[in-house]
Amino acid sequence: MTGTLYGIGLGPGDPELLTLKALRILRGVPVVAYPAPDTGPSFARSIVDGHLARSQVELPIVVPMRVETQPAQAVYDRAAEAIAGHLSAGRDVGLLCEGDPFFYGSFMYLFERLADRFPTEIVPGIASVHAASAAARRPLASRNACVAILPAPLEDEVLRVRIAAADSFAIIKLGRHYPRIRALLDELDLTAHCTYCERVGLASERVLPLAEVTGAVPYFSLILGSGGAARASGDLAGGVPVVPR
Repeated sequence: MTGTLYGIGLGPGDPELLTLKALRILRGVPVVAYPAPDTGPSFARSIVDGHLARSQVELPIVVPMRVETQPAQAVYDRAAEAIAGHLSAGRDVGLLCEGDPFFYGSFMYLFERLADRFPTEIVPGIASVHAASAAARRPLASRNACVAILPAPLEDEVLRVRIAAADSFAIIKLGRHYPRIRALLDELDLTAHCTYCERVGLASERVLPLAEVTGAVPYFSLILGSGGAARASGDLAGGVPVVPR
């Protein structure tokens, strides 16, 4: 018999946003794997720090924090084999993933390497976009509205087309791309209809109108906005007004 691989969604960072299922599985697995930067602590591990037991084997997956055309394939190859060793020995492995495992999660790279060899279960988590919507008191969609989730590294022309077609949008992974994204939204005359959200669910959380944001922003930040379709219909309010924190 082999062990089962669990992709455990942790939510955006607030430990209280762990689901009961995620917590149950986390406490029951003998091996806990998680992504970690090559410098500093693992954010994913910090979310569950109070729930880990000394008896659990910890398996950090060190991923260099630099931009590449493709993910660090060799890193995931090695991590997959390390996890496979535990699974082959009959030990269940809980692989931690910030947010949701299948929503821009690094878990996907290990899923494609292991799911055809071992039993695998996905435990969904609260995505940052949903947590940001709640923190900003800004509904994402209603009735037949269409929402676009847009990674900031996309080219401006792609972003223009997607924003124009959407009723509402979220631009994620801002970081170093923020100046370009802000300039684009200024050009589209949408800045006044956007909300900026940073480190949602953490003590350092910031939620405020995008027009008030100055300076550099972290990777863990996003923008919620009303898109071109909403602009065409005149519905730019985006639901309940933002209450700055």
